[in-house]
Amino acid sequence: MDTKELLKKVRKIEIKTRRLSDHIFGGEYHSTFKGRGMTFSEVRQYQFGDDVRNIDWNVTARYNEPFVKVFEEERELTMMLMVDISGSELFGTEEQFKNEIVTEIAATLAFSATQNNDKIGLILFSDDIELYIPPKKGRSHVLRIIRELIEFKPKSKLTNIAEAFKFLSNVMKKKAIVFVLSDFIADDYKQNLKIAAGRHDITGIRVFDKREESIPNLGMVQMEDEESGELVLVNTASKSVRTNYSKYYHEKVNYFKDTFTKSGSGTIDCRVDESYVKKLLGYFKRRG
Repeated sequence: MDTKELLKKVRKIEIKTRRLSDHIFGGEYHSTFKGRGMTFSEVRQYQFGDDVRNIDWNVTARYNEPFVKVFEEERELTMMLMVDISGSELFGTEEQFKNEIVTEIAATLAFSATQNNDKIGLILFSDDIELYIPPKKGRSHVLRIIRELIEFKPKSKLTNIAEAFKFLSNVMKKKAIVFVLSDFIADDYKQNLKIAAGRHDITGIRVFDKREESIPNLGMVQMEDEESGELVLVNTASKSVRTNYSKYYHEKVNYFKDTFTKSGSGTIDCRVDESYVKKLLGYFKRRG
């Protein structure tokens, strides 16, 4: 993709997702994710009913009358976007591939955070950490994140979600709001998620295509595993083949929901042909 085409694509995503975050998500995001605590703002004269523990004794002594410290909510937060860029994210049968929807969701969340003057960071992962962009503020930073989401070429097609959570725990020592975008066709990340969720506010956004849920009866079909690249002949006419695939797929989905819920994390299911706007809004409203 040449620079001109890339900038055009970034601009298109910015216009679409910024409008959503400005009109819809800004307020919802603010009320859902509160600040870390209270920070000192100013002093004012003591009024009846004020907490005596907040008296500023230095100012009180200077003016010979009581003054209290005023605190306000510390709003600034850090949002981390963890995005699965393994081979299976390139799957798509409807209007868009999964990775295109993931980019739009990530951009919408990033602009919502920017509206609240929060920092945004990015982790792109496969079975390894492919890219880490430390959290920063501002529009130009968000545009860089979108640019990476569009054009980054992963070295590996495999997935290791446990490794991604381990990396998150190592680099983010302060509490962050974390959105993990993946199809979650993986398991064995329970322990690492539990550790990360002990410090961070984590939400898993499962982006999937309805054609992945089951295999239709099409006779003998050559299929390619998106992650291993292996070509295999599959007899889709066989009921047991279709049943086993469906069982495997739903086991992974159930593992995702169960593991996230037990760790105290949130989950959102987003099919590529459905409105992610409704899904995100519904989630924010339920949590707000």
